[in-house]
Amino acid sequence: MNESYIQQLFADRIGGDTFGKDTVLYKFEKIKRAKKAALAAHPDVPLIDLGVGEPDWMAAPEVVEVLCAEARKPENRGYTDNGVQVFKDAAARYMAEVYGVAGIDPAGEVVHGIGSKPVLALLPLAFINPGDITIMTVPGYPVMGTTTKGLGGEVVNLPLLAENGFLPDLDALTADQRRRAKLLYINYPNNPTGATATPAFFEKVVRFAKENDVIVVSDAAYGALTFDGRKPLSFLATPGAKDVGVEIHSLSKAYNMTGWRLAFVCGNELVVKGFAAVKDNNDSGQFAAIQKAGVYCLEHPEITEKTAAKYSRRHDMLVAALAAAGFSVKKPGASFYLYARIPSGTKAGRTFASAEDFSQYMITEKLISTVPWDDAGPYVRFSVTFEAADEAEERRIIDEIARRLSDAGFVF
Repeated sequence: MNESYIQQLFADRIGGDTFGKDTVLYKFEKIKRAKKAALAAHPDVPLIDLGVGEPDWMAAPEVVEVLCAEARKPENRGYTDNGVQVFKDAAARYMAEVYGVAGIDPAGEVVHGIGSKPVLALLPLAFINPGDITIMTVPGYPVMGTTTKGLGGEVVNLPLLAENGFLPDLDALTADQRRRAKLLYINYPNNPTGATATPAFFEKVVRFAKENDVIVVSDAAYGALTFDGRKPLSFLATPGAKDVGVEIHSLSKAYNMTGWRLAFVCGNELVVKGFAAVKDNNDSGQFAAIQKAGVYCLEHPEITEKTAAKYSRRHDMLVAALAAAGFSVKKPGASFYLYARIPSGTKAGRTFASAEDFSQYMITEKLISTVPWDDAGPYVRFSVTFEAADEAEERRIIDEIARRLSDAGFVF
């Protein structure tokens, strides 16, 4: 059969004429296949999924009720373009009340997004030309870097290392990289490390941005999911931050609205305006009823506090279970992720060449799914978003994890 001419027309940014022919399996596909094989081999043993990166709860019932009521209103049926004003107003109030960031102008310094992922994907379109640099962190969420490369830009990755508190070392950038850099992506609380930023780090980021004419994009998707007495910390609370950048807030994690697709970007007026111009040519806005349900959420941060308390409780239990198996782990200050360095092997002689190797072992031998990261050392990400109906079920699942790991004989 002759190959279709269409095979020759794919853009280089997605593989060109080799698109779809790559035989390399990426880690998430490997995980998916390993899960399927493990379940087939052990049909009577439930797989415990600690790799899921989304909430296990539904949105709060009262939020669903607002959505239903607003969906029935004819005035909400049309395009919303760059958002309804009541959502922007609520976002500005939320930033003041939850993060202590006063002075956000809801008219010119806030725009909604259809989730934070599209915001990150679209922002480079407003700023990156061929040869420009976006500074990213690894391990991390790669979307903004992917778009940068597609535009002919370059990505410089800074590793997140334990010795630096999983904060990027901006001093490691060369003079040429600083000169060509336009965007700096930071994500705190961090996925996958669970690390939180400090005011001192944010101050350093602002200085770096001003000295090098760089725009800061702060991804705060997990920003409000803090515990153990910590208050949510916004990059925009740093003096001078609004002069150099923006922050993205998502309702997916804070309000268990992953599939609803609602976020907002706020901060520097010019950056917001640039994003809005690009967004206006890519979508026609999120459904007004969803935005108005989002207003209810932003006015009720206690919903997030309840969710954060659940994650905090689960972290306490999971840390204890992993420590009993020999892991050197510490409870994070926020998010639902726990990041742990893998063992070197087992007492029985099994060795682990990489985090991916260890993750496959965990699925195959222990029916526990995790996400491997080998970008800055061999680590795996555990997530506490496993499904459990109540605290008793949480304890039963964690106890089962501890039981399955008790005979592993890990060597570190």
